[in-house]
Amino acid sequence: MARKSSSGRWKQRQARDPFVRRAQAAGWRSRAAFKLMEIDDRDRVLRRGASVLDLGAAPGGWSQVAAARVGPGGRVIAVDLLDMAPIDGVSCIRGDFGDEAILQTIGRELGPTGADVVLSDMAPNISGNWSVDQPRSMGLAEEVLAAAGRLLRPGGSMIVKVFQGEGFEDLVRRARAAFDAVRIRKPAASRSESREMYLVAVNRRLV
Repeated sequence: MARKSSSGRWKQRQARDPFVRRAQAAGWRSRAAFKLMEIDDRDRVLRRGASVLDLGAAPGGWSQVAAARVGPGGRVIAVDLLDMAPIDGVSCIRGDFGDEAILQTIGRELGPTGADVVLSDMAPNISGNWSVDQPRSMGLAEEVLAAAGRLLRPGGSMIVKVFQGEGFEDLVRRARAAFDAVRIRKPAASRSESREMYLVAVNRRLV
């Protein structure tokens, strides 16, 4: 009964959420599209003609925004364990980007110049136990940072979801060691009760 009640509350919250309604009306695959749009309006990382890697991309809201902003002269590569319905201007790779074979596939797809931008809006499956969920979320963000170290060109940028809590400050320090500027954003479409933040790292250093 408790599970049904929780599901009912989630459905009610979704029905009342203005960003959910706006996403449905505009054809975005998720309300998260508005998070990326707001961040990019401020930090300007998705430039026309850019090559973008979207890690943990399903259902595809961020990939849609990226494809629209880089235009036909750019490219977007979306990676996820789940199947994703096609999006114009987006190439999809199914698999775990933490696997070496998938990383090599991504590298071949990107070519020798690498990605201009790495994106990730991933979050772990939430158990409700913060002592479990927080390490999982930080582990995902660390994997994205490691993948960016291999696949992001010098001068490139990264936007990754993080959660405030244990490990947050250490991740920010590591990003600052690799990028010229690191900013933390909380877009309006992020629910106020959520601990999620977005780390925006600009101009990867050549090391």
